[in-house]
Amino acid sequence: MTHLMLRTLRTKFFSNGTLSMKRLVKVWLSLCALSLLGACRLVVVASPGDENSQTPWNWSEDYVLEQVGHVRAGKDLNPESWPGGARVAVLLSYDVDNETVMGLRAGEISVGPLSQGQYGHRVALPRIVELMNEENIPTTFFFPAWSMKIAPEQAALINESGLHEIAVHGWIHELNTALDAETEERLLRQAVEEIETISGKSIVGYRAPSWNHSPNTLSIVKEMGFLYESSLMHDDRPYELLLDGEPTGIVELPVEWILDDAPLFNPRGNSYMNPRDVMQVWIDEFDRAWEEGTLFLLTMHPHVTGHRSRIVALEGLIEHIKAKGDIWFGTHEEAARYVRQQAGMN
Repeated sequence: MTHLMLRTLRTKFFSNGTLSMKRLVKVWLSLCALSLLGACRLVVVASPGDENSQTPWNWSEDYVLEQVGHVRAGKDLNPESWPGGARVAVLLSYDVDNETVMGLRAGEISVGPLSQGQYGHRVALPRIVELMNEENIPTTFFFPAWSMKIAPEQAALINESGLHEIAVHGWIHELNTALDAETEERLLRQAVEEIETISGKSIVGYRAPSWNHSPNTLSIVKEMGFLYESSLMHDDRPYELLLDGEPTGIVELPVEWILDDAPLFNPRGNSYMNPRDVMQVWIDEFDRAWEEGTLFLLTMHPHVTGHRSRIVALEGLIEHIKAKGDIWFGTHEEAARYVRQQAGMN
């Protein structure tokens, strides 16, 4: 692309030798703007210690350690055994994103993707809740507030059995890492208020949209008094979160992309896997968690796993888990309260 632009400049403007430097710069910048591949780049060489540059090899040791140490894993909270003396805890969770991830979060209104979002609450969530109720498995459902506002009947469906927990997953599945602290906190507070009003439940758990934190997220979560957080990946076991090296009292129930249905079940993605192959990955993850005596936490989405061929894989996983025995199924809230009590944090 760079060679093409140079040839264009030479052919169009240098043939008569009259191109001024000012015009050359203007033309060059215009051509760079048209380059979709970003072939024209302004390279800035920063001086050592310039922490704001795009040259991390120049960052100071203090700066790197400060950034890495901002949010870290603290005390291991895995108990010696789980409720009833169980060897392993199994936490099944669903991020009920629906229309929020089908265009709303990005401001893109398109009928086709939004129809997939409606499938999430019209067809998939009832199918999921029915299975969880039949199997008597307490489950946690994380909602972006707008997902519940669009279809408030979802709350009653989940609450009917008395088994399940409802938790918060943002306002509109916003990209919290792009927000200033004031906006991020405002959206989270109004999300909790809306979900509590619709569901009649007190919200004690937080899962960040897109499983990521801004520099302000943990401070906001701590300030709002959440019992637990479930977005990070420091460990396979529950642990206490540290904020700038200080214990927060917040239980982290860690997630992992291997244990998320969305990337693996996306038929238009590069990582698509057959549902029965995914089931075997999850079985292997569970079996190792059982051997270790720790935690198996699976994240799913009704609009993803709630399809017929995929829920078969979930049914097969549940069958395997129950056949293994010596397990405890719980909500995220129940698990967080239990590990806090076992660790003497209450």
